[in-house]
Amino acid sequence: MLDDRTASSADPHPWTGRFTWTRDHNAFGWSSLLGQEAGSAKIPEAAVPARVQDLSDLPPACITIGGLDLFLEESLEYARRLSRAGVPVELHVIPGGYHGFGLAAGTPQVQQKNALEVAALQRALGIGPR
Repeated sequence: MLDDRTASSADPHPWTGRFTWTRDHNAFGWSSLLGQEAGSAKIPEAAVPARVQDLSDLPPACITIGGLDLFLEESLEYARRLSRAGVPVELHVIPGGYHGFGLAAGTPQVQQKNALEVAALQRALGIGPR
């Protein structure tokens, strides 16, 4: 959950957010966290990662997201903003992945996601195959 406005968008993505984590779930989650309606202009910047203006001091990031996850577009946008701020970012979109697909152990999508994340962590820590 990077952007509270995902729950209140007037132009929702036509294919994401249909499985497990929906727009309604997201709106409830954000309003519970923020104590006010998601998408409001009164949301404090520091409460929502996507609203933070300056991302330049953040550490390198690896973002892995399913192609059907409600968070797809906000993850793409956040990765773009990190890159524009000079933050090293690795972005992977797993086709067919819905929110929480990583729990479906043994599937090709989970194997791909896990391998990408382990490789990114190994690079970040300077360990593993070279």
